[in-house]
Amino acid sequence: MTIVGNAAAGHDVPELVLPFVVRIERAAPPKRTDALEAAARGVLLILTDPRPAWHEAITSWDAQRIRKVVRRARGAEWQRASALDGLTVRHGSAQVRVFPPIPVDDWPRDLARLQVGGTELDDPDELPPVPTGVALVLLSPHQAMTAGKAMAQAAHAAQLGWRASSPADRVAWRDGGFGLAVRDASPQSWAAAVASGAPVVRDGGFTEVEPGAETALAMLPWLRSS
Repeated sequence: MTIVGNAAAGHDVPELVLPFVVRIERAAPPKRTDALEAAARGVLLILTDPRPAWHEAITSWDAQRIRKVVRRARGAEWQRASALDGLTVRHGSAQVRVFPPIPVDDWPRDLARLQVGGTELDDPDELPPVPTGVALVLLSPHQAMTAGKAMAQAAHAAQLGWRASSPADRVAWRDGGFGLAVRDASPQSWAAAVASGAPVVRDGGFTEVEPGAETALAMLPWLRSS
């Protein structure tokens, strides 16, 4: 089992990961941006979920380095995953299930058997403009990522934005249903956002990108105006 130190508690604890499963049926896959936005909302929903049974695992995971893994399922695989303890985010064409954190090398069988790599999705239509005042997650134009990897990075950015927000802003965001948008940045918009001080995800480099690669960021209106 992978162990990380927890100096504050005075003992070692397992390294935890937040599992996601995206439903991808062959005949009706979700749109890419719907899946990305569902994942970003999913992490915010599970961070604020009041269930006592999840509290210790979520608190321990949030105190470690951020780790998330996105797997895909269809048909009976999706039904088995949906039967496990977790919450499902339905957003547009996407269904994404988020599970309480688990040890990184101790996955439930019905999740461990699901595929990780090669999750590719697209947006067949032009995306609408992002409304003024809506939280915006930008994906880096400098990193090539599969849809599954991009989902994890969008969720990372949303989590960093949550961490950077004040208690009052967190309440307002939650009460508004965690409205947000995810978009691919242009080189110019990415550079401007980084220069503005927006929270930036620097990836651990476990999959697809190099360690320390900047993959996504959170542009939150309340942070820019504070």
